[in-house]
Amino acid sequence: MARIYVVEDDVSIREIVIYALRSAGFDVSGFENGAEFFAAVLKMPPNLVLLDIMLPDEDGLSILNNLRSASPTKTLPIIMLTAKSSEADKVKGLDMGADDYITKPFGVVELISRVKALLRRALPESAADSQLVFGNLTLNNDSRKVYVDDEIIELTYKEYELLYYLTANAERALNRDKIMKAVWDYDFEGESRTLDMHIRSLRQKLGAAGEYIKTVRNVGYKLGM
Repeated sequence: MARIYVVEDDVSIREIVIYALRSAGFDVSGFENGAEFFAAVLKMPPNLVLLDIMLPDEDGLSILNNLRSASPTKTLPIIMLTAKSSEADKVKGLDMGADDYITKPFGVVELISRVKALLRRALPESAADSQLVFGNLTLNNDSRKVYVDDEIIELTYKEYELLYYLTANAERALNRDKIMKAVWDYDFEGESRTLDMHIRSLRQKLGAAGEYIKTVRNVGYKLGM
């Protein structure tokens, strides 16, 4: 599942875009300013960014320039999403490295179509799912190997499935029944020990990175800083 970050300070527009993209099957997170966005990028890089130009702290063109100047995000697919519709504005954004430009107001169907088209060009055969990175923790889904820094961590099949699910949903509080259904394919009722034992084992095997696995009281677990 491709991960998309939406940087948009208008709450109503941001929520519409997030809802539309999630309904289309994408993993989407929204941010109202550049500071929140860059903090998230450091933790979990996205596969595509929808970027507004007019933002409260740092304008979208400055964010675009920073993304294109940094090696990890140099080729990150970026679509500018803005009310600036003049040809000069479009040319400036594209010249600075944006891959596409959508002006407001826009149609949801067109937005989803543009996102899918850009991802098809940018990501070869589900590359979005092949590797997950969170802090110094890396999961390679092709080889099913887990690394903390450069050290390989040996996990059982279910430990890997559980860690992958938590990492793919990083910073989200996941309730126990949802985790059990996703990883073990059965309901949580009466199976709390199974989940808790696997969480305990993961924390031990991951060493310092095990601290990323947080207990969310009265809910379940999440992967977070």
